Amino acid sequence: MASIIKANQLQDFGGNSILTSDGAGVVTVNSAQMKNTPAFSSYLNVASQQFAENTWTKLEMYGEDYDTDSAYDTSNAKFTIPTGAAGKYNFNIQVRSINNHTIRIIIALYKNGSAYVQEEVRVADGSGTSFPSLNLSSSLDCAVGDYFEAYAYHTNTGGDNGVKGASSSTATRETWWSANRIIGA
Repeated sequence: MASIIKANQLQDFGGNSILTSDGAGVVTVNSAQMKNTPAFSSYLNVASQQFAENTWTKLEMYGEDYDTDSAYDTSNAKFTIPTGAAGKYNFNIQVRSINNHTIRIIIALYKNGSAYVQEEVRVADGSGTSFPSLNLSSSLDCAVGDYFEAYAYHTNTGGDNGVKGASSSTATRETWWSANRIIGA
């Protein structure tokens, strides 16, 4: 025999609302511990960012698609773990070179001012046949107050060093990054 429990709200023993329902099947999760937040997605909101060859350069990703907890600083392109949100996070960074003669491009996730994890791609001949793209994904433990930034390093045989961006808020994102807290980890 099956049982049916009908409720508009599920509370813990302290009377705190964990889940609510509007009666039409829409459930709202009210507990921060059950959400994949904080979360943000930001992008390079200019056509391109150029920088010196063979130099680590912070990616100026000032455009923002979303920021659930106001933890992303668009004026400094920096994500800081807010109070009460320590835990494991997924980070993703994507860049696309502006130069089709790229020999090497590296991207790095900086944690508290130092390179923490990085990814690299090399083009063997620099023949000018492609604009290399590179993606980095990493999951890591984060404490309240830890801050994160995205950096790139670029070398080539000629032309400009740098990465492609989005020329408008509706343009395709070619250099972007995002993060979200992992629930249950």
